[in-house]
Amino acid sequence: MIALLTGKIASKTTEQIIIDVNGVGYQVAVPLSSFYCLPEEGLTTLHIHTHVREDALLLFGFMTPIEKEMFILLLTISGIGPKVALNILSHMSCIDLRDALINEDAQRLATLPGIGKKTAERLILELREKIRKLTAIDPAQPTGNLPNSAPIAISDDTLSALLNLGYKEKQANAALAKITIGADDTMETVLKAALKLLIR
Repeated sequence: MIALLTGKIASKTTEQIIIDVNGVGYQVAVPLSSFYCLPEEGLTTLHIHTHVREDALLLFGFMTPIEKEMFILLLTISGIGPKVALNILSHMSCIDLRDALINEDAQRLATLPGIGKKTAERLILELREKIRKLTAIDPAQPTGNLPNSAPIAISDDTLSALLNLGYKEKQANAALAKITIGADDTMETVLKAALKLLIR
């Protein structure tokens, strides 16, 4: 089973990407939240869920472990397959999805693609306790010393990526204020640091 891939993005569309790992191209479907964070060049790492069917072996990739865990949780719900789970994560950030489940906001969940009122209620019933356990780990601890400033260009790019992921501007700016960038860092490394601060 493939759980992690690190390589260069050979091609990408909103439907799928191809990641080149030492000359082997892996076709991977990703949610929009991860798609918008993919680098234009250089290496990237995707957390992979391998979905096996009788007629196919499908790979689904995520920029963060929490997205992958949320995807797997969604698959435990009757009537939700990989495509619907991917659409959910494309239209709602993990934080907002968690909050909607914990707050039993069926009306908001019902607006997601492929989710009606009954499915929204089933999501809440089956996942509200599991989601608490999933988010009990505190990822808000920064790794290493992250100083308090960042070059404007990379900071702006990272802010844009965080907004595309569904975070509020105030949340994103607060995280970026805790991060600085080393000489060798890229927008991707800053984004990962910001997500470690933001994901709960």
